[in-house]
Amino acid sequence: MSSSSRLLSLSFLLALAATAASAQTVPATPDPAASATLTLDPLIVNGKLDQARESIVPELGASSFHIDMQQIQVMPQGADAPFSQVLLRVPGVAQDSSGNAGLHVRGEHANLQYRINDVLLPEGISGFGLELDPRFVNSLQFVTGSLPAQYGFRTAGVVDIHTNSGTVGQGGSASLYGGSFGTIRPNFSSSGSEGKLSYFVNGSYDRNDLGIENPTPGASAIHDTTKQLKLFSFLSYLLDDQSRLTFMLSASDSKFQVPNTPGLAAGTSPDGTQWVPGIFDSARLDENQHEQNYFGIVTYQKSTGSLNYQLSALGRDSRVHFTPDPVGDLYFNGVSTDVARKLQSAGLQFDASYALNDSHTLRAGAMLLEESATSNATATVFPVDGNGDATGPAFPIVQNQRLHALFAGVYLQDEWTLAPGLTLNGGARFDVFNSSFDKENQLSPRLNLLYKASDSTTLHAGYARYFTPPPAEYVPASTVIAFDNTSNAAASDQADPVKAERADYFDVGISQKLGKGFQVGLDGYYKQAKNQLDDGLFGQTLILSAFNYEKGEVYGLEFTGSYTNGGFSTYLNLAHSVAKGKNWISSQFLFNPDDLAYVQNHWIHLDHDQTLSGSFGASYQWGEHHNGTLVYVDSTYGSGLRTSITAPDGSVIPNGGTVPSYYQISAGVERSFKVGKSEYWKVRLDVVNLTDKSYALRNGSGVGVNAPQYGMRRGIFGSVGYTF
Repeated sequence: MSSSSRLLSLSFLLALAATAASAQTVPATPDPAASATLTLDPLIVNGKLDQARESIVPELGASSFHIDMQQIQVMPQGADAPFSQVLLRVPGVAQDSSGNAGLHVRGEHANLQYRINDVLLPEGISGFGLELDPRFVNSLQFVTGSLPAQYGFRTAGVVDIHTNSGTVGQGGSASLYGGSFGTIRPNFSSSGSEGKLSYFVNGSYDRNDLGIENPTPGASAIHDTTKQLKLFSFLSYLLDDQSRLTFMLSASDSKFQVPNTPGLAAGTSPDGTQWVPGIFDSARLDENQHEQNYFGIVTYQKSTGSLNYQLSALGRDSRVHFTPDPVGDLYFNGVSTDVARKLQSAGLQFDASYALNDSHTLRAGAMLLEESATSNATATVFPVDGNGDATGPAFPIVQNQRLHALFAGVYLQDEWTLAPGLTLNGGARFDVFNSSFDKENQLSPRLNLLYKASDSTTLHAGYARYFTPPPAEYVPASTVIAFDNTSNAAASDQADPVKAERADYFDVGISQKLGKGFQVGLDGYYKQAKNQLDDGLFGQTLILSAFNYEKGEVYGLEFTGSYTNGGFSTYLNLAHSVAKGKNWISSQFLFNPDDLAYVQNHWIHLDHDQTLSGSFGASYQWGEHHNGTLVYVDSTYGSGLRTSITAPDGSVIPNGGTVPSYYQISAGVERSFKVGKSEYWKVRLDVVNLTDKSYALRNGSGVGVNAPQYGMRRGIFGSVGYTF
């Protein structure tokens, strides 16, 4: 995008902002009833604005899954679980190691879009820390499939979190959670309202000895302590009975030790001589990763008659610093790399809806996001000869780079009621990606049909054209060439730039109520992609690198069922998925030449492709939620992520096999004691992986897989909390 086009886009959004600001200052016709409502009960006004906000960006024909805090409480570890474990109970989600983004949706690697109160959360640098905390979730919508036009760029799924606003459940809470693996997790929250002002604040500290998945099947990992601090605040101020300002601030600081594998054979000493047995023990390696994430969002919302709109300014600062073992990594890897990356983002988002008449509701919006990515790396390597043998002592190579990226998009769509129960939502969006290494754009039509055949049967079908830009961080060819004739030399200097993925996506599904409290659903999808995006962990550092397949194909089928009767509730999710790609066309230096030649002429499974995934849960609540007993049982299943295998002729088939299938069963009990009008104590016991099953998420083989990773062994945890 040219400078003039960029200024035009910015001017357009600033004009929208000016429109919103002027709308605030224009005197409205006094409404005594509305004024009384605002004076007497801000809860009613906030509730009305919440409903209006939901009408601006509805899912309309996409596949949507709802999770509230009560459902989170009947999952292993409840609100103290990692956020990724909450999403793992959604249909079509496969588990992975935290270093590989933690989970995959419908055969995609990451490509998730996170929103808070319908406002986009800018991307951070991929890593292990999960800055989002289930405790500030009031409810969340997980939307996937054929997405309406308001959703762009990251399209595998949309996680839209609605936070506690402070208008409901005023007061505070404090809890202490702890148990196996040296876990200790204090947490506090406070919420309330005073006149037009409402607020919610949450903070937690987490310390445990299993921050990253264990590279061995043992019960405990070596050198795997993590310390994580998280803070989140939400503030809302009513300007009048039709508008409000909201502010969100979040900060997280996470430190991880990288776990060790004992008994590894070392290679060359830092002075360039051959390694002598016994000099360095791989169990004593000291690699670490430090992650920091900060974001802030300010939003102006207006709801007046048939018009609803929301304008947000957002910013984010994300940092990752990997520090190697300066001596040990040279022994074992031939390279010791200190990498610090920083990603700073700032942007505007505008969404609006207008009810034209009883049959048509128009929606439009725009988004502009500017990103700046900085990388400072110092790699210590050996000079080597033609045989790869060290010819002298190790020396440093310093590489610093700064990249820029602009994400811009506009959309327009119409929700058209064709007949009672039959809705057609059609529209399109135009997206632009302009970076230091790639400049692309696309017009993407979207079409969804929703048919409510009866009170018990709902069908949907849709088509979406997707445009998915790569992450802003990119390794240029000059960086690769700098390591020629060293112990960190790539097999190839070819480093074609990563491109945006372009895909056609089809989705069809049905939801059926079979009786009181009993509901089932079936959904099928198919995606055909050009420049299929993928990510992986290559080399020493634990920061993901992106690359493209020339072609991609993803398809699958999902079943979900649930039953609720009184205090009893249960659910079952099953998913079948296939995700394949052919011919790597970017970042070729990352790959083994034999693998590169094979993939050029063969379709292979993507490394995160899991054929079968499933989750099951059942719970029973005696008495009230705040004065009763809750018991639950929970289970997850996976047929195994991909791994490379050796064919009968001795050749290697990348991602040609899978690690063994696995399951995990967990159970728990929670007891609440009411001690006052709104005060109560809560005690909880969780047993995660009840059978102490040892299972591999990764075995160290496969495209972009740099180490084995095993699931958590049996853990026993308990908590005590007080709410007031």
